[in-house]
Amino acid sequence: MALRTIPIRRAGNRPNLFMGGDRELVMFSGLLAFALIFSAFEVQATLFGITLWVFSLFALRLMAKHDPLLRPVYLRHRRYRAYYPARSTPFYRNTKTQAGQYR
Repeated sequence: MALRTIPIRRAGNRPNLFMGGDRELVMFSGLLAFALIFSAFEVQATLFGITLWVFSLFALRLMAKHDPLLRPVYLRHRRYRAYYPARSTPFYRNTKTQAGQYR
C-alpha cells in the first residue's frame, strides 16, 4: 500500500508581497513619499518624493527577489543576544571575569 501524497499548492505558501516588494516596507515608503509631497507643496519636494518612491520601490523589489522574507529574518536576527555564555545548565551564572573572556 503506497503512502498518500498531498500536493502543497504555491498559492498557499507565497510570501506577503505588494508591488513586488515586502508589503509593510513598500507601504511605509509610499507613505513617506506621499507625506513629503503633500506637506511641502513645492516642485522640488514633489520631484524628490517621486524619486524617493521609485528608488525605494526598485530597492525593495531587489530585496524581495533575493529573499522575500528578508525583513522578518532581519528583525528576528536583531532580537538575538550578542553573547551567549557557555554553561552546563540554563541556571548557571558566569562571573564577570568569565563573561569578559569571551567578548
